[in-house]
Amino acid sequence: MTVEIISNVFLVLAIVCVLCGVVSSIMIISFLSKRGTKINYFLIRIYIIKYVNQYRKITEEETGKVGPLFYSSVVSYMLALLFAVVGAIIKFTT
Repeated sequence: MTVEIISNVFLVLAIVCVLCGVVSSIMIISFLSKRGTKINYFLIRIYIIKYVNQYRKITEEETGKVGPLFYSSVVSYMLALLFAVVGAIIKFTT
């Protein structure tokens, strides 16, 4: 029973990280839209990596630093992947 609870905790953490990443991505798209970048909303799941890289490039040119939403988006998705893998390993190895 304890292993199942720990596995579920990692699943919940992964879901929370994905939600944070989605919010960051929406904010990035809003930022780019205000700057005149044409956004393809129909294929947004395919182009999100392109938009995140455009955000990084634009903020770096404007301020000399990469914008905080870039790190928020990338770190959120990486943590979600990590938590999901750890949760799956815990669940399926015991």
